[in-house]
Amino acid sequence: MAPKRTKAEKKVAYDQKLCKLLDEYTQVLVVAADNVGSTQMQSIRKGLRGHSIVLMGKNTMMKRTIRLHAEKTGNEAILNLIPLLVGNVGLIFTKGDLKEVSEEIAKYKVGAPARVGLIAPIDVIVPPGNTGLDPSQTSFFQVLNIPTKINKGTVEIITPVELIKKGDKVGSSEAALLSKLGIRPFSYGLVVLSVYDNGSVFSPEVLDLTEDDLVEKFSNGLSIVTAFSLGISYPTLAAAPHMFINAYKNLLAIAVEGDYSFPQADKIKEYLADPSKFAVAAPAAAAAGGGGAPAASPAEEEKKEEPAEESDDDMGFSLFD
Repeated sequence: MAPKRTKAEKKVAYDQKLCKLLDEYTQVLVVAADNVGSTQMQSIRKGLRGHSIVLMGKNTMMKRTIRLHAEKTGNEAILNLIPLLVGNVGLIFTKGDLKEVSEEIAKYKVGAPARVGLIAPIDVIVPPGNTGLDPSQTSFFQVLNIPTKINKGTVEIITPVELIKKGDKVGSSEAALLSKLGIRPFSYGLVVLSVYDNGSVFSPEVLDLTEDDLVEKFSNGLSIVTAFSLGISYPTLAAAPHMFINAYKNLLAIAVEGDYSFPQADKIKEYLADPSKFAVAAPAAAAAGGGGAPAASPAEEEKKEEPAEESDDDMGFSLFD
């Protein structure tokens, strides 16, 4: 049987383990571990085995090790982890896909009863229906102002009742009633608070962004940059095409109004001198698109023109007189 290690030896071993992980991994998930039991933690470790390592410990010890390791290696990027070590938190070092690891962690949630003094993480609503409790238990419901009736020798809740609001402390009466009803309203597990990736720290919500979301955000940003650049007349890659087009339009306007000309302007002047050229393409397009629809008969065309003639007669003159 190996002798037990002293407190100092455990501390040295922990420092060595954390330093090794900091050297090997560049991705770290900072997780909250409130109300997570040892059995649940073992299940999480087992589920992440192969690509991730869960490390728990005292915040002061982790901060001290990170500082010393940064000084020793010159890797100051890991110092960004220190402000994240607040409260009951742990570190998950991973080489897997951050989104997939985060989703895997979320699977290991366990239902828990409402204990006295616990801060409710969600609203707790007691549904209506038969509770299965005998009439002697009505005192619990009366204390909490829950409307009930006796139905076939058991207590029945008439309407749904918001028993506990999110952020409130669980009282003894609420805890006792939920226990009698067999309701375990809360669920606990490791919750990802922050993501560390090669020195950068960001919110876990970023992991939920899809490629379409990124393209949309990039397009919106590009539009803002373009508009801003055009507004202050500052050339950028985004604004340059618009600047060239606007300059070309200005040159065309000057050429049309004055004697100056160039090949592209000559074509515009030609169109303006003979407007009928604008309609040259119209008959060809009509002929090309008319193959799918049957041609109208002369009688139908005359019928279509009759309303216009009646309208002219009513006005007392004809456009062709």
